[in-house]
Amino acid sequence: MNYNNRINILTIFLNTYGSLTTELNFSSEFELLVAVLLSAKTTDRMVNIVTKKLFSIANTPKGLILAGLPMIKKSIKRIGLFNRKSINIFKICNILLKKYNGKIPRNRKDLESLPGIGRKTANVILNVVFKKKTIAVDTHVFRVCNRTGFATGKTVFEVEKKLLDFVPSNFKLKCHFLFLMHGRHICTFYKPKCLKCCISHDCEFKNKV
Repeated sequence: MNYNNRINILTIFLNTYGSLTTELNFSSEFELLVAVLLSAKTTDRMVNIVTKKLFSIANTPKGLILAGLPMIKKSIKRIGLFNRKSINIFKICNILLKKYNGKIPRNRKDLESLPGIGRKTANVILNVVFKKKTIAVDTHVFRVCNRTGFATGKTVFEVEKKLLDFVPSNFKLKCHFLFLMHGRHICTFYKPKCLKCCISHDCEFKNKV
């Protein structure tokens, strides 16, 4: 894909989705960290349901430690991998209190050292909380980038590296969210809605439906 097509896509995405906000509900840096951790293998809608219950009981590292691991498990048991996620949340709370004075670390190395926090989650936190020009690549972003020809790659990391090269600086803060929204609502895994697609003229997908 050439430079002009990429700029057209980014501009259209920004005009289409730029006024929207993340579909995860949160009111603090810590709540976002927990919500993104929980979002693996489940929907944002379900994450919002369980975090509403969880955060009404406790929404700080100290509060969740005091509430206890069984309470965390009970609150999020409706989502996939809830046992592992509960343990990771509890461990993270302890680490944040002991090592970071209850605050979220501001760099990738420290974020990825937290239990259950991988590169994608670290990128989201760095981007949304600390306004770093990182680009998180989840399944939606990976699919849209490869399908449209915007940034092709066999691995998530390969696509991320290309996005960091291809996307101009003024689009990077929004890039992940823009591709995510398009992948979630239009360029879906099954039966992409090509007739409703706002970038159909620039998209290089050969099997448009």
